[in-house]
Amino acid sequence: MTRTTARPWHTTRKRRPRKRLGTLLAALLTVAGLTLGATAPATASQPRDPKATDWSVAMTRSTLARFTPMSIGGWSYPVGLYLYGQYEVYQRTHDAKLLSFIKSYVDRFVDSKGGIQQGFNSLDSMQAGRLLVILHHETGQDRYRIAAQKIRNRLNTYPRTSDGGFWHADSSSRAHQLWADGVYMVNPFLVEYGKEFNDSAYTNDEAAKQLAVYGSHLQVGNGLLKHAYDESRTQSWADPTTGLAPEHWCRAIGWYSMAVVNVLDAIPANHPRRAQLLTHLRNLASGLEHYQDPKTGRWFQVVDKGAKSDNWTETSCSSMFTYALDRSVQQGYIDQHFEAVAQRGYQGVLAKISLGSDGRTSLTDISIGTNVGDYSYYVGRTRAANDFHGLGAFLIMNEQLRPR
Repeated sequence: MTRTTARPWHTTRKRRPRKRLGTLLAALLTVAGLTLGATAPATASQPRDPKATDWSVAMTRSTLARFTPMSIGGWSYPVGLYLYGQYEVYQRTHDAKLLSFIKSYVDRFVDSKGGIQQGFNSLDSMQAGRLLVILHHETGQDRYRIAAQKIRNRLNTYPRTSDGGFWHADSSSRAHQLWADGVYMVNPFLVEYGKEFNDSAYTNDEAAKQLAVYGSHLQVGNGLLKHAYDESRTQSWADPTTGLAPEHWCRAIGWYSMAVVNVLDAIPANHPRRAQLLTHLRNLASGLEHYQDPKTGRWFQVVDKGAKSDNWTETSCSSMFTYALDRSVQQGYIDQHFEAVAQRGYQGVLAKISLGSDGRTSLTDISIGTNVGDYSYYVGRTRAANDFHGLGAFLIMNEQLRPR
């Protein structure tokens, strides 16, 4: 099977003609009620043979049938993750409805002068900022730069641990804490912002530093990362000696895996922190290979405890790990033998997606949003279908690995 893997938009994308795009977007928005309606019927020609199905196209078509830009949700990282994945599908298919939808969603929050009613007091609130950079890149409208700059400037005063790691949120309940989730919420945005707006001297250094600081605290001897670290050691979940959370929650590790690959793709080959980030990535890859479920190819909700009968394989993190491993092999960051690990993961995730009688996709066994907890807390989380954490991760993975 041959395929040509996709590369991140900010490393390959050429600027599209803005006048033509603006005209096309305006025309599409005029008929948005027809093309983006939440109750739009499934396409009659939807393929039924799983081997013939373009799952990215099927998933974005299904999601646009289920939601409008108004009903998809507020400014949030799960929606931001999904729409970033949708943008990657747009890059390949050039289906303008996909970009039109993203623009209509973002324009709910960004006014004509670039104002955005967000305080950006948590890393989670920054993830959808990637869409601002994308829309500036696609349209050239300065309001998206102004809105994105608000996130960049917020980091000047954002609270940090003593060694410079961004707190998960600027609040008493998250003070002094590093959550592995957080590295994906801000660092891919940073390197993309830097490239788009000529600020890479700061953004590359900051993103690499964050991944190094987080990795130094969260990664342990088996290559996996603990979910979180509390520098103050005051949280109930924090080990009094190490400050670490007790478990290896899969999606937290998945966020780190994707972020470190995105940042390595962006920073120069001679960056002083590159070797450290590669070490974190290679140790993680070995841990993921060791703990991959040999039966399904996926990874467990609590990664290192797959032997427990109540543990279960989770789809969003399996997509994230599969993407990170495959991309890392492609880029030469890790050994070629990890490609087989990625391919097993890919087939495992594909086993969780199906087409319903209405022609729409269903992706199952996705953990809902999760705080830091113990083993019972993680395995007791709701196993949702079509949760945006899973949809976004799936699209990013599928655009990297899909057969051509």
